[in-house]
Amino acid sequence: MATVEASGSDGKGQGVETPVTYYRLEEVAKRNSLKEIWLVIHGRVYDITRFLNEHPGGEEVLLEQAGADASESFEDVGHSLDAREMLKQYYIGDVHPNDLKPESDSKLLVLLDFPHRRRHALRFPVPLLLHIGKQILLRRPW
Repeated sequence: MATVEASGSDGKGQGVETPVTYYRLEEVAKRNSLKEIWLVIHGRVYDITRFLNEHPGGEEVLLEQAGADASESFEDVGHSLDAREMLKQYYIGDVHPNDLKPESDSKLLVLLDFPHRRRHALRFPVPLLLHIGKQILLRRPW
């Protein structure tokens, strides 16, 4: 585990130095029991131990992902914006940069958020959005 200072914002337009704690994947992998459950979602580390009994999908689903990168599983389920917002309270740090692996472009998704309809969101694969954008710019039919 390592802590580094990173620039953030306090919401008032002024930068504030906030510490970021980095965890190695081998350290996360040790947190895979009922006593302590950590998982990684998109390069961020979450301690979900106290959420175990509250998870709507049951604790077994979380235990299967414990100590590992659960990004793909998290996205496959199609979690709501509310669920994504809840993650913030369990955030404890980021995966160490040396342990990060680049995400495949085919798996990369763009989330379109509609603030006036908090329960609805659309996810599109990035290559599809790039194709659509190219067609619009070139004004050609699909």
